Amino acid sequence: MDVRGTVAAGFEPVRDAFLRNFEQRGERGAAVAVYRDGVKVVDLWAGTRDVDGETPWAIDTAQVVRSATKGVAAAVPLLLHQRGQLDLDAPVGTYWPEFKAAGKERVSVRQLLAHRAGVPVLDRPLTLAEAIDPATAQAAIAAQAPVWEPGTAHGYHAHTFSWLLSGLVHRVTGRTIGRWVAEEIARPLGLDLWIGLPADDAARVGRLGPVEEREPADSGALKLRPKRSVTEAYRNPDSLTRRAFGAIDPKPDENDAAYRAAELPGSAGVSTARALARFYASTLGPVDGGPRLFAPATLTLARTEESAGPDRVLMVGTRFGLGHMLHGPASPLLGPTSFGHPGRGGSLGFADPESSLAFGYVTNGMRKTVTADPRAQSLVRAVRAALDQGA
Repeated sequence: MDVRGTVAAGFEPVRDAFLRNFEQRGERGAAVAVYRDGVKVVDLWAGTRDVDGETPWAIDTAQVVRSATKGVAAAVPLLLHQRGQLDLDAPVGTYWPEFKAAGKERVSVRQLLAHRAGVPVLDRPLTLAEAIDPATAQAAIAAQAPVWEPGTAHGYHAHTFSWLLSGLVHRVTGRTIGRWVAEEIARPLGLDLWIGLPADDAARVGRLGPVEEREPADSGALKLRPKRSVTEAYRNPDSLTRRAFGAIDPKPDENDAAYRAAELPGSAGVSTARALARFYASTLGPVDGGPRLFAPATLTLARTEESAGPDRVLMVGTRFGLGHMLHGPASPLLGPTSFGHPGRGGSLGFADPESSLAFGYVTNGMRKTVTADPRAQSLVRAVRAALDQGA
């Protein structure tokens, strides 16, 4: 396997782990990037651009990163709060009056971001055409009744997070969330990252597809069999788990141009690994003279726990801040201060304030993992090993 790119002295274990993913874990095409103290120390790519193709992965190849998009999107309300435009403890209905329907009158912005709003499902799933139409999708989520009393529990809003956050941001700013990210985050930071892929950049994006589930016996990866309750939840069409992940029905083709062009901040963002890592690095401090995204108080908010314990959708213990997943057994990041978000099936991005490190990994090979993909975890372990060795 021809691994391209660069690795700074001390971070060679990351290159070794990246190569092993291709040799032992069935990786087809992927990239990983790491920043430390605002400096890029890992920038690697290998394999093919398309999971089922032969065209080599290029330096600027991007991929759909699924729910890793949520970590980027979560920065938007934090930045609006930082600028004094959004009160985290105000009812969502203060900004979005239609949202006050069906028992959601007191749902706060904080609860919405922390997956505590109680609307991870829709009584009637949306077609793709409906899901990508902002007016239709936002009207559907505004009218939806909660399935638990808001604020009393948490559960992963897998798809509905897209319409909740899009609706809120549009009413606060007058802009779509994709436009806001493009103008206020991606363009100032020079990121190849989009929520709503422009047609001019479509040719750079590879095709996703399933890959064989393989794991070396001596990998050191987390080996936990799903609990029976988890397995049953994914099998039961009436469970919150199945309904949450099935809020768009039929399941959309993520390689479809219409899906990639849609501004779905919960699932359809497109990014390079370099952009994902650079975004998180910019939450910690300036990168290459660019702006620092988060003020110290906002950085504290990003890493502060808002939800923890049994997740009514994922059926395991999860930890969330204000839109970001936090380090824990279900989604291991680098350490206790880490915040970010995985994408179901592979991708991962996060920042770790304690080590001043930011990480981004994207792949075209989708596995059945939800929050802790073995390939991403092998790279995180390699980063941790490099730090432990004095990198």
